[in-house]
Amino acid sequence: MPNNRVEEKDLITAKEIMREFDVSYQIVNHYTNFGLLPVAIKKANIRYYAKDIIKSRIKKIRELTQQGYSLSLIRKKLEEDVDIVKDVST
Repeated sequence: MPNNRVEEKDLITAKEIMREFDVSYQIVNHYTNFGLLPVAIKKANIRYYAKDIIKSRIKKIRELTQQGYSLSLIRKKLEEDVDIVKDVST
């Protein structure tokens, strides 16, 4: 049975996302509130995200916004990608 726990070394905070991906704190908040960036764990007032998911999501969001997609359509596309991964892994 696979272990679904996220290791602390695999987590990234909103501040680290800002630095690593050159986005503002407002963008991180907006994407999180809009459902584009899933929070893995919340401790006190700090949100932790899974690094690998954030890296791929930020890349995909940037690609799709450059192609002219709205955030609503991007969210749908990201949800479809998650569904495809779930179907393949089961």
